[in-house]
Amino acid sequence: MPLIHVGEYNTLTVSRKTPQGLYLGNPEVEEVLLPWKYAPANTLPDTTLRVFVYLDSEDRLIATTQEPKITLHRFALLEVKDVTQHGAFLDWGLDKDLFVPFREQLRKMEKGQHCLVYLYLDEESERLAASSRLNRFLSNNELSVKEGEEVEAIMWEPTELGMKVIVNQRHKGLIYHNELHAQVRIGDVRRAYIRRIREENKLDVALQLTGYKSVVTGAGKLLQTLRDHGGYLPLTDNSDPAEISKLLEMSKKTFKKAVGALYKERIIRLEANGIYLNEPHERW
Repeated sequence: MPLIHVGEYNTLTVSRKTPQGLYLGNPEVEEVLLPWKYAPANTLPDTTLRVFVYLDSEDRLIATTQEPKITLHRFALLEVKDVTQHGAFLDWGLDKDLFVPFREQLRKMEKGQHCLVYLYLDEESERLAASSRLNRFLSNNELSVKEGEEVEAIMWEPTELGMKVIVNQRHKGLIYHNELHAQVRIGDVRRAYIRRIREENKLDVALQLTGYKSVVTGAGKLLQTLRDHGGYLPLTDNSDPAEISKLLEMSKKTFKKAVGALYKERIIRLEANGIYLNEPHERW
């Protein structure tokens, strides 16, 4: 098993200094160079550093303290910096751009685009590369989630039914149009919930909880939004659902339940022009 993992963060010990930089790792097993431009000032031997490891433009193992926007076996939305005869190159936060071969482009990439991609290690070249052919990196054959569980959802692709999402960096899911009470864009990462597991392990995902938990969560969000807006929101029982969604990212049904919960505790007062926050309440 290698000491140093390409495409990931590694916690390594400084083994020696050279004119080129610091060498990290075990000199008898495996080392990686951290160039001086990335090394913290006055770093001493035996100091432990957290670095990201990849291959430089000459395919040499290199370490950096720069923070990439994506790591191995994960998904992220990245900008296309250039397109050449060899493929596309993405900005992933490091000095060397991230390569996307033409065969790994679901649709031809263009400079300035933002594309959702997956970072993989090419077995033949041992180089890191990205792919926008995301389906083959996701599987619902063996699920690691259950109904009602809180998950991470990356907005993937709009469909006629709603928005396809990537669940916990592993599975495919769908948020139906009637569940999209928040403004979302491709690449957005949101907290979500597994609403239902259907036949063939298809995942129905929601941005909000249901039942009692949704009331508690919605009330907490409404309360925080009131605080953020100086204790007043211009929302009433007659407000348009789109206006509620814009301000609170929740459905009108959830909003009304949240208002009811806070009003019952006398945390808010309702007037003709909106909702007002009363004095702070310990429970909330």
